[in-house]
Amino acid sequence: MRLHTDEMLVRTEGAGLYEVTAEVAGIVTAARMAQAQCTVFVRHTSASLVIQENADPAVLRDLQRFMERIAPEGAGYEHDDEGPDDMPAHIRSALTQTQLMIPVLRGHMALGTWQGIYLWEHRRAPHARKLVVQLMGA
Repeated sequence: MRLHTDEMLVRTEGAGLYEVTAEVAGIVTAARMAQAQCTVFVRHTSASLVIQENADPAVLRDLQRFMERIAPEGAGYEHDDEGPDDMPAHIRSALTQTQLMIPVLRGHMALGTWQGIYLWEHRRAPHARKLVVQLMGA
């Protein structure tokens, strides 16, 4: 068994889904493992990760609108230290995932045809988000 760990920085321009599939795939390729488990982890509490359709951008827009409805700003949250989008960002992160596990087969991520890996920025302001990508395999 081998272990390969790398980090990547994703600069966001505000709330939305940012595809990082190609960057993660580059790390997988550099690891040179035929079979492995790839973990992608976001090191923040107001952003998350999802695997979602990467063919029709309407899916991403619908997801963003849905999340805004179930965790709206201005709902009387106690925690608002960093502004009105602070607590909704934490709720949205809690409802999604902070890490993903993707199988690697024959040296490539075993994603489906229309699947992509997305960093979901839940804050309105631009941020620099840190991701850790770790592979364990052979």
